[in-house]
Amino acid sequence: PAWLNVKEFKSKRTDVGARAGGLVGFREGSKKMYSATLLSVVAAALLSGSGVGSFAPKARRSPTRSGSPHHVTNNGAQPDAPQTLEQDQQLQWNLFTDNHAVDGEWWGTWQTFNYMGDLEDSTVAAVSLQLDSEGSKVVTQTHRILTSSTQSDCKTCFSSSEVATIPVATYTPETLGRRHRCAARGMAIGPSLLKSGAMSTELVLRHGDGRVRVVFQHAPVWERDVEPGSCPPQGLKLFRAMISREKLRDVVPESTEGEIQGPPSAEEEKDNPPVPGNPRFFRPVPPFNWHKKWSGTSWTWGQQTGDRGWSIEEMDEPDSWHGRPSGDVDGTWHLRQGSVLIQCPKIIIGGVAGICRLAWLAEDDGEEGTNTDGNTAKLLRIEASVSALEPIISDDDEDMMVGFYPPTLGSLRTDIMEKIGELEGESLLEREARADGYVGITSSEEAGSVAASVEKKTGLSDDEKEKIQQDPRNALDF
Repeated sequence: PAWLNVKEFKSKRTDVGARAGGLVGFREGSKKMYSATLLSVVAAALLSGSGVGSFAPKARRSPTRSGSPHHVTNNGAQPDAPQTLEQDQQLQWNLFTDNHAVDGEWWGTWQTFNYMGDLEDSTVAAVSLQLDSEGSKVVTQTHRILTSSTQSDCKTCFSSSEVATIPVATYTPETLGRRHRCAARGMAIGPSLLKSGAMSTELVLRHGDGRVRVVFQHAPVWERDVEPGSCPPQGLKLFRAMISREKLRDVVPESTEGEIQGPPSAEEEKDNPPVPGNPRFFRPVPPFNWHKKWSGTSWTWGQQTGDRGWSIEEMDEPDSWHGRPSGDVDGTWHLRQGSVLIQCPKIIIGGVAGICRLAWLAEDDGEEGTNTDGNTAKLLRIEASVSALEPIISDDDEDMMVGFYPPTLGSLRTDIMEKIGELEGESLLEREARADGYVGITSSEEAGSVAASVEKKTGLSDDEKEKIQQDPRNALDF
């Protein structure tokens, strides 16, 4: 859309408190460039029965909810951004069919990790999103799971295979927005409540003929000494995350016997290096590669602000969360695997929006004398704020909670960035510190000054003082 490049600015950091509260955006001086206000009206299914009232003593009545999941607002957004429900549906449908529901199937290896970051399971499968016919307004989603195979001489093909096809859903422009939200080449699916009671949040980024898809799953938890199930959940804790690096393959009919192409592999990329514009999944990515000068565009959406487009002239370090794998706030779960970094809240509680993130270094600088000579590194990012466990208060008794609102997506942001240079005035040691999550402290003298300032302004416990003495950088946590 024309409104995607209407602004040029140097991105500034949104303060950590605002980000923890679910505001994702930019600041330039005192001017607020983007503040996606997030409505936290959220989470599990309705609960009833004995003990529910005791869970929420003196709970405040939830604000009146209005509108629908497709409610469109345009408070100060670009004039040619969607103004009506029909325009918003058409824009979302175009983004969906241009970037994800395309001619082909997204084959990948679905790798499932537990809370400790250990690999628990791996499945070769494909996500198929097919238009019913040319010009159709119906997309059918199926999952094609490889159940058995025999490897052929071709390193990217299976000579004999059995594929199980599982129907998932059917989408139209009117129904797509119930669970999906697209922003440029990024897409968020959910948060959704599963039959098991867990909450699922899915983030997707596409670059060329490849995608990275991530699923976060949070399950109900209770405080210590509280019997699970004796009252409604008191939080949602991450228990599983899935990462899938996917490549677009030709659709093979189920009746076809013989070779089928599977997920991308290191052997395939070695024998047939991807051309510029397509990702390379299997390569070493030093931590320093994340710390560059980046420029590009950003697509933001919020429940109150609607869709907005930005042009980022240069991204400042404080806004470069992709360079801080452990996150900006306490309680962030993270996992970095080569060119992919994911972050999400360890625990989501009612009234506090959680930020789920995916960053992907899709391409490196081109190598001289190869087909990538002259190419520049590409960075894609997507982040979504989710809210859950928003209580529904009884109309008859303000002290009685009768259930939870469904989980909701509060805001979405997709960044498409390109490297424009190296960071200036930074040593390798400073870059390493930033890669470890330390920002703004470049010397022991400065660290000691920060520690002394924090200790002077706040009453710290002996344990906290001891932590600061062990490492002055710990003062940043207090």
